[in-house]
Amino acid sequence: MSTEQSPDNQASGNTFPGNQSPGNQWDFDTLSVRAGYDPAQHLHASSVPIYETASYVLDGADAADAMFRYEQDGPIYSRLSNPTVSVLQDRLGALHGTPSALVLSSGMAAVSYALLNAADRGGSILTNYRLYGGSLDTITHVLPHLGISFDIVDDADDPEAYDRAIGDRTRAIFVESISNPQTVIADIEALAEVAHRHGIILIVDNTVATPYLLNPFDYGADVVVYSATKAISGHGTAIAGAILESGRFNYRTDRYPQFSEPAWVLRDLNDVPRSILDIAPQAPFTSRAKAVYLSYLGATLGPFDAFLILNGLETLTERVDKQVSNAEAVARFLQSHDHVEWVDYPTLPGSGYEDLARKYLPRGAGSILSFGLEGGDPAIRRFIDAVRLFSYQANIGDAKSLIINPVRTTHIELDDKALENIQLPGNTIRLSLGLENPRDLIADLEQAFAATFAEA
Repeated sequence: MSTEQSPDNQASGNTFPGNQSPGNQWDFDTLSVRAGYDPAQHLHASSVPIYETASYVLDGADAADAMFRYEQDGPIYSRLSNPTVSVLQDRLGALHGTPSALVLSSGMAAVSYALLNAADRGGSILTNYRLYGGSLDTITHVLPHLGISFDIVDDADDPEAYDRAIGDRTRAIFVESISNPQTVIADIEALAEVAHRHGIILIVDNTVATPYLLNPFDYGADVVVYSATKAISGHGTAIAGAILESGRFNYRTDRYPQFSEPAWVLRDLNDVPRSILDIAPQAPFTSRAKAVYLSYLGATLGPFDAFLILNGLETLTERVDKQVSNAEAVARFLQSHDHVEWVDYPTLPGSGYEDLARKYLPRGAGSILSFGLEGGDPAIRRFIDAVRLFSYQANIGDAKSLIINPVRTTHIELDDKALENIQLPGNTIRLSLGLENPRDLIADLEQAFAATFAEA
């Protein structure tokens, strides 16, 4: 562990004018625009500056000692300490009600670092098949080569199935709050109760929901991960990931020795070795992920990308509200179409997830939906080539509406057995609804249906 990349001891939290009182609570929309930034600390710049620098001049030998020994915060080297990136971390933390956030260069880095951090020393991850293809492939084909095993429950909707599958080596339950692309909702509160009964953590990928639609910490989650590339950024201009933690879980147990063991690199000013729990007791998970995995594996988010994502956060509420409205309108249209075999969207009558949607997602169930097109792969190809407004892209959460055929693209890593396990049919089309007028989007789909089946 290089001492030039030390973890921050604590984040600055909701730092902006008018929020100096610890008891002062600001609304989500206010935090998304203001949190984590005080212009007076940045030459009174109205917008967050882009600190495009590799390193920082240290303010004397004593100050350097204090920063390298975790006694004082401050930027040292931009692989782990950059003021623009720090504002993004603090703002994301404020939106979740936690002071501890770590941003990374991609969503897959966030997922990988979180799972490595939890299951270090040969642990096991418990999950289900309803995961993004890259996450599922990482768990099944990459992590096992690094000594981390996995167990997958067959009935992802039954919390007791997780309870029965937890063993001595299990270190975390890992689920998506809204799965991609099937849009299945996880019962987070029930899963958290199961995890905590066994003294393990619950990790939730909240990419589709965003903190605006759902804060998993409110229902007992311990760690939340994001691909911030998606709706958090919202404009398809930057790749990023994030890890956040609740700060409530007790890692001083036999399941997590990696958090308690003293390390020479974490020593104090008297050269006494300390553990991550000693130097960051309120944020051990993100601090260890930063000190170990970001330090050595280096998935650093650049300051310009952090700046772009901060701009995206300022309109998160407005964008997601419109995207949810568009998704609901398009889902209703597709559900009644003669050439559509099925539609997956949680709030549709008969989806099986209406109750969970009401509990966890009262503001809406996100911007993506999937449907099955009759006619198989030839029809899917004609349909995708026929749309005019929907962009054929491997992304979600964009301000523009997107279309993709997951089996041949975003989930191409999965073989036939894996596709059967995650219940992803070959005729699946996924839509990510953007900010266009819903009438125009439906008209585009209508003409694509006409072109597809007139040709047939």
